[in-house]
Amino acid sequence: MNGASDYALLSRRCQSILDALDAPKVYSFEAICRWVEELRERPLILRELPSQAAVAGACGLWIGTDDADYVFHEVRTARIHQDHIVLHELAHIICDHNRVESNGNVFGEMLSDLQPHMIKRLMGRTSYTTNEEQEAEMIASLLQSTGKPVRPRGPLGRLGAFLGLNEGE
Repeated sequence: MNGASDYALLSRRCQSILDALDAPKVYSFEAICRWVEELRERPLILRELPSQAAVAGACGLWIGTDDADYVFHEVRTARIHQDHIVLHELAHIICDHNRVESNGNVFGEMLSDLQPHMIKRLMGRTSYTTNEEQEAEMIASLLQSTGKPVRPRGPLGRLGAFLGLNEGE
């Protein structure tokens, strides 16, 4: 992107994609995951990104098989960042972005419980320089900021209630 006008254009294009697909209007990570499963008519399986992939620079990875979509994400980061990484990969899925076709031999131990010959689609998140990566990043941000956010759970939610930022749990 070269400037504010490119950013605005990207934002409008991505919002149009979400509107056309009838994306959830209230941010709920779980609801968005269910929505993608319904769109794809197959399960979405979230997994921890293996350390060897993280060391290589990836923080997210989508692998599509004939039967399911697998999204691997970095877990050694804040929960909100983990959710954003997953949403970024879901954006690739819903936009049907180009994928790297694989013969399955490159995955080794990383995907030990998947049969390599079943892997049909692969897309990793390592940079934001391509149009597809920028689009996925924008869609993830739009999904995460849609409507009124769901109140944080757990200790963060209790702290917010204590500070008067949200209602108690």
